[in-house]
Amino acid sequence: MAKTKKLKIIPLGGLDEIGKNLTAFEYGNEIIMVDCGMAFPDDDMPGVDMVINDISYLEKNWQKIQGIFLTHGHEDHIGGLPYFLKSINVPVYGTRLTLGLVEHKLKEHNLMSEVKLVRVKAGTILSVGQHFSVEFIRTNHSIADSVALAIKTPVGTVIHTGDFKIDTTPINGEMIDLARLGQLGREGVLALMSDSTNVERKGFAMSESTVGATFDQIFSNCNKRIIIATFASNVHRVQQIIDAAAKNGRKVAVSGRSMENIVEISILLGYMKVPEGVLINIDSIKKYRPNQVVIITTGSQGEPMSALTRMAFSDHRKVEITENDLIILSATPIPGNEKSVSAVINELFKIGAEVIYKSLAEVHVSGHACQEELKLILALVKPKFFIPVHGEHRHLVLHKELAEKVGIPAKNSFVLSNGSVLELDSERARISGTVQAGKILVDGLGVGDVGNIVLRDRKHLSQDGLIIVVVTIGHDTRTMISRPDVISRGFVYVREAENLIEGVRYIAEESMEECLSKRNMDWSTMKSALKSAVARYIFEQTKRNPMILPIIEEI
Repeated sequence: MAKTKKLKIIPLGGLDEIGKNLTAFEYGNEIIMVDCGMAFPDDDMPGVDMVINDISYLEKNWQKIQGIFLTHGHEDHIGGLPYFLKSINVPVYGTRLTLGLVEHKLKEHNLMSEVKLVRVKAGTILSVGQHFSVEFIRTNHSIADSVALAIKTPVGTVIHTGDFKIDTTPINGEMIDLARLGQLGREGVLALMSDSTNVERKGFAMSESTVGATFDQIFSNCNKRIIIATFASNVHRVQQIIDAAAKNGRKVAVSGRSMENIVEISILLGYMKVPEGVLINIDSIKKYRPNQVVIITTGSQGEPMSALTRMAFSDHRKVEITENDLIILSATPIPGNEKSVSAVINELFKIGAEVIYKSLAEVHVSGHACQEELKLILALVKPKFFIPVHGEHRHLVLHKELAEKVGIPAKNSFVLSNGSVLELDSERARISGTVQAGKILVDGLGVGDVGNIVLRDRKHLSQDGLIIVVVTIGHDTRTMISRPDVISRGFVYVREAENLIEGVRYIAEESMEECLSKRNMDWSTMKSALKSAVARYIFEQTKRNPMILPIIEEI
């Protein structure tokens, strides 16, 4: 009797973290992928621009990959695509707005002509390869055109919710398709993979439309210029700001590259409707009185180079914040960004501007489901097996516990890590091993050339600074031609630490004379001895450990 094939679910990103979502589904000689995201660098990654997934496993199995299916257009779900597609060129499937944002990325990377993009609508069912069919199911999230995926395989149906919430009064009037999810539940669902981001929050997520009512109220009672920072991708939020501005006779200007790009794409594709004459160029804001203008900007997360941060620190070329401004932060800080956001808010207060943020008014609602919505999806879908996704480790564990409360046995829930391989057939599921998974760091045009050693050096330099000791030796005499030069960067200011620098010069001189007195000592041994002697002296004098860079040149 032939051995029955099993479905493998292999998350390569998005678990034990918020970001770089990527999951592979493998059956026989075929693989399909869900999402291909990026993450922003942590504080311990100085100089790094973004973090993408280690796709070594997919590169080894590239011939099996049938396509990439996107749930929505947020960076943590599509940001890694250009880097992946440079290595493995496969078709990409997504809804209209999602692919509109992908197209913009591919153009920036000169990949547009090479990649096959397949537009789909919610409700579409596609057969892929011999073993998979994928159905796109409408959901609600903080970006338009978001979908869940029902992946049908020979061993059963797997539902991946993507990022979602249950919004009964969505801005576009299109509510999550609970009826279809319930129908699939009645037909039988092998496994559910569900968004865990807000599992710690009780109740239901508030509707996006509540924010519009708050904006209306603020705009109608304000005589100041209004500047609103929000996520560029939250098309519905931006639409509500534009609606409130138009209703109150204000013009709207947009600041920040990502905000400008998404507004342009959303208007072009019909996801955003702007009354004629409302949208103005940022260069034209000085032609209007403060109470006639609204500026929508990036920077809700306190990003160092974002438009709002530059405004707060008086570094923006076109917008200068004054006491006659009302700033609204229409977002909640992503974990890890709290300090940056607080710094921006404090600077705005110092200028004398009025600042409204979430703890002062309902100017933001989450795009992720809270506990009651998560339980409702579990009850509708009735999966045999449950896999919490999209969250840090505590979120995944808490989601597993929540699933137990609605009747999913603990033994049927799997808290996976990136690289885990979950094997399923129609009756059983088990973790069968791991594949290589991890982080690849992108720095400028370099992909993967910044590793642990480079990061360690950068951290060392940022914390303790650098001492360079330059020694020049005569080729024929094998003696020092002059006393060592000592250069300090980020350690001490040379002119104010002459005694210390002179001590370093003396120790370096002493060390080199000892080395040169020994015949046939190679350069690397000399450098090592010089480095050790200087490091020991500096630690004795300062209790600090700067990076020591010895340079020995021969003339």
